[in-house]
Amino acid sequence: MGKSIGRNYRNDILLLHTSLYRLEKPKKIPQIQTAPPKEDAAQKEERLKRLAAVKESFVHSWEGYKKHAWLRDEVTPLSGSWKDTFGGWAATLVDSLDTLWIMGLKEDFEIAVQSVEEIDFTTTDQKDINVFETTIRYMGGFLAAYDVSGGKYPVLLLKAVEVAELLMSCFDTPNRMPIPRWDWKKYLEGEDQVAPRRALVSEPGSLSLEFTRLSQLTGNPKYYDAVQRISDEFEKSQNSTRYPGLWPVSIDMQMLRFDEDTMFTMGGMSDSAYEYLPKQYMILGGLLEQPKNMYENFIAVAKQKMFFPILNEKNLKIKVSGDIRIKGIAESTTPELIPRGQHLTCFTGGMVGIASRIFNRPEELQLAQELTDGCIWAYDSSPNGIAPEIFAVVPCPEDHDCSWSKEKWYDALAEVYMQAASASMEETRQKLERIVEEKRLSKGFTRLDDRRYILRPEAIESVFIMWRITGERRYQDAAWRMFEAVERLCRTEVAAAAVMDVTVVGRKDGKGGKGKKDDDGDGDKEEEDRVEQLDSMESFWLAETLKYFYLCFSEFGVVSLDEWVLNTEAHPLRKLRT
Repeated sequence: MGKSIGRNYRNDILLLHTSLYRLEKPKKIPQIQTAPPKEDAAQKEERLKRLAAVKESFVHSWEGYKKHAWLRDEVTPLSGSWKDTFGGWAATLVDSLDTLWIMGLKEDFEIAVQSVEEIDFTTTDQKDINVFETTIRYMGGFLAAYDVSGGKYPVLLLKAVEVAELLMSCFDTPNRMPIPRWDWKKYLEGEDQVAPRRALVSEPGSLSLEFTRLSQLTGNPKYYDAVQRISDEFEKSQNSTRYPGLWPVSIDMQMLRFDEDTMFTMGGMSDSAYEYLPKQYMILGGLLEQPKNMYENFIAVAKQKMFFPILNEKNLKIKVSGDIRIKGIAESTTPELIPRGQHLTCFTGGMVGIASRIFNRPEELQLAQELTDGCIWAYDSSPNGIAPEIFAVVPCPEDHDCSWSKEKWYDALAEVYMQAASASMEETRQKLERIVEEKRLSKGFTRLDDRRYILRPEAIESVFIMWRITGERRYQDAAWRMFEAVERLCRTEVAAAAVMDVTVVGRKDGKGGKGKKDDDGDGDKEEEDRVEQLDSMESFWLAETLKYFYLCFSEFGVVSLDEWVLNTEAHPLRKLRT
């Protein structure tokens, strides 16, 4: 086993090794899902119509991929061509396998499985292999397809092993830490390799589920051993970062230093490192306390400042997961909240909800709902019903008086946009009103730092999880509003496209049309607006987003959260049976 396993976990690791060979039964983990809500005939009819609409959307995009990009990584939804972005190993095909099975598209599943044998993981035209993306999309995709189909297609497990054997070479460093962006050609040429001095924390921190599940299925502990070494280093460093309890965005994998970067977030570059803690506990059947302890350490800190309530017109009790910057040096450091939300942080509601169940922390279920509701609010507040990629909001004051007033909103806007005091309050107000109109700011938003929607799944992911945990139909209704908005704005003749600016309300021609040029790039409104679709459809649209929409309207037992652990690409891995 790994050299750095803490002494507190020795007995747990021994139990874990036997569980890999199915000799030790996993612990009984508390139930996550509530009982299926009762529905009358009208409710069932409506649910099934919505389910069919989501399935039709998936089939539309899948057919576009089959026709224009088969065995390529992505279809281009406007030009009807293809591009290779993740090694050229048919990312969309592999990412879609389990969704095909879950939606009952067995004929397409069979065709895709047959084509899997043509994928050659021994070569790629790309210089560097992205280890994180290859793990979550390819290894996760194969493992989940193998699990959901009951192990009836051995080629899927064989392909997962192929991917793992490829990636194991990136762990061939002096300290056994992986190289997240791995130059495979240099490795084959015999060059010595070392882990990088700078890595994004989510990259090494989000490999555990897939490698662990592969060890469980093959009986070979080497895959688990490789990622457990990483977990041990994360555990050792957790309370010695610049913001103890949380890991920074950037870490030094070569020197194993976690105390240099001063930026902390649940968003991009960090997210899944936190997401995987409760999920790793579940995939290991509760036999290892380490991920639970690490989760409880970080959530105690995140609740203090990172998850903050926001000003909103309806006075909803909602929260957003912001960013933290550490100011100062040595002992006189101060955590500064950056009141910025990201679509990527919308996973936090679901994560906290699951953890509130499995770790018996019922008081945090309300926090899970507030975080999820914050993302629903961001969707509902947008002119098109879709939240932007990155947005700034108004945090509630320290006294928690969150009652809405336009004056509070305008005060926050003035801090962002007014460089100097205007001649009068009236002039200031008029200028702010022009800014709100020109920048298309909905009430409660102060900036839109990235106006795109790139078909992301994180918001609907948490909505799905909260629906399964609570059975509250408002989550189903929110899911339907979100789906209708995305379908309306993103559908193309070929498949579905990302959108450049979710605040533009206008004509959609499906040809990537643009409005009049915006010289300063700040989203100012000019002349007649036209929705600009982008010629991009990442594979997670079929792997995650539409799967989560589908599961919001499926039978409650389909991909039960008490039987499956979904990786960060929404690939369901079967939990060990008690």
